Amino acid sequence: QVQLQESGPGLVEPSQTLSLTCTVSGASITVTPYSWNWIRQPPGKGLEWMGVMAYDGSTYYSPSLKSRISITRDTAQNQFSLQLISVTPEDTAVYYCVRGDGIRLGVPDRKESDWGQGTLVTVSE
Repeated sequence: QVQLQESGPGLVEPSQTLSLTCTVSGASITVTPYSWNWIRQPPGKGLEWMGVMAYDGSTYYSPSLKSRISITRDTAQNQFSLQLISVTPEDTAVYYCVRGDGIRLGVPDRKESDWGQGTLVTVSE
C-alpha cells in the first residue's frame, strides 16, 4: 500500500502563498499508472479536487483554481508539492494528497486510491 504524508504550515495569512508537500512511500511518483492529486475539504463542505500530476510530471488543474495553483515535484525525495497563491479565508480547508490510478479530473474513488491523513490549513491574520 502506498503511504502519503502532508506537511506544511497550518496557518497562512491572506494574500500569501499556501505551500504543502506530500511525501510518498511505497511507490515511486515517476511510475505509471499512478497519479498524484491534491484535494481539499473546507469546513462543513464537500471534497474539492484541486489538481493532479501524472507520473511523467504533466499537470492538470481545476478550472476554478487554474490561475492560482501549481503542483511540482522532487523526484529525488519522492515528494510532490502544492502552491496556492493569493489565498483568502475561503481557502481554509483540510488538504489531502491522494494517489490515484491514471488521470481523472476529479476526486478518485476511495476504494481505488490511497489518501494522506490530511492537514488543516487556516487562512487568517
